[in-house]
Amino acid sequence: MEKITSKSNNLIKHTKKLFTSHKYRAENSQFALEGARLCFDALNSECGNDILFVTESAAQKYSDKCSQLVSGFDKVIYISDELAAYLSETKNPQGVFAVCSQRTGSFYPEKGKKYIALDKIQDPANLGAIIRTAEALGVDGAVFSGCCDLYNPKVLRSSMGGALRLPIMLCEDLENEILKLNSLGFNSYAAVPDSSAADIKDISFNGSDICVIGNEGNGVSNEVKEACSGLVTINMLGRAESLNASVAAAIVMWEMLG
Repeated sequence: MEKITSKSNNLIKHTKKLFTSHKYRAENSQFALEGARLCFDALNSECGNDILFVTESAAQKYSDKCSQLVSGFDKVIYISDELAAYLSETKNPQGVFAVCSQRTGSFYPEKGKKYIALDKIQDPANLGAIIRTAEALGVDGAVFSGCCDLYNPKVLRSSMGGALRLPIMLCEDLENEILKLNSLGFNSYAAVPDSSAADIKDISFNGSDICVIGNEGNGVSNEVKEACSGLVTINMLGRAESLNASVAAAIVMWEMLG
C-alpha cells in the first residue's frame, strides 16, 4: 500500500487546501473529511469516495473500522502521524481522513411535505446544528440560499454527517423560489422576532409547509418576508430580544412537525 510522509507531496497539499479553502473545494468539486465516523457517513451517502488516508497506528487501533473503510474507497494511502497532525482540524486526530467528491443529487420540494429554508446563514456551527436537528426531527429537506459552504469542516462536524444525508436544494434567489412554491400550494412562513407576527404555536402545519430562518445578524431579508404567505414568531417571556439562529430553527421545526 502506498505511503506518504512528506508535506510537500501534491496529494497532501491538495487535501490540506480542501480543508481550508471554500474556493478550492468549489473549483475541484471535492471536500475533505476527518475522523472514522464522518468517513463512514460518506460511504453511506451519494458522495464519491475518492481517497482514504490512514495512519498505521490508527489502522491498528481501529482495525475493524479501518478495514471496512478501506474496502469502500477507491484509493487508500498510509500517512505518518506527523502528516495526520498537519492535516488535522482537531486537537487529537484519530489518524483517519478522506477526500470525497461533492454530492451530485438534488431535490425539489414536494406537496404534502415540510421543509426548512435558510436565508444567508453564515456561521458554520449554526448551519451544521440546523442540519443535524432537521435530520433528527424528520424534516423532509432544506433549501439553502446564500449560506456558508456546506462542505466547511465545521459544518460537517457539527451536523454529525447530516450534511451528507439530508436532502438539500441550493437556491440563488429565495424570494422567487418562495413565490413559486406559493403558486404550487405551499404555505410559506418567515420566522421573525416581531410580536406582531403570528405565534408559531397557533399555526396549523398540515403539510406543504416551508419555514424560513434568517441570517444571524439581519434575520430574514425584507424581499423574502414579503414573498412569504405569513410571518411567525416565537414568543419569549424573558428579556432576550432574539434567539440564536440554530435554536430558533430547532423550535420552528419542532412546531412544524408536532
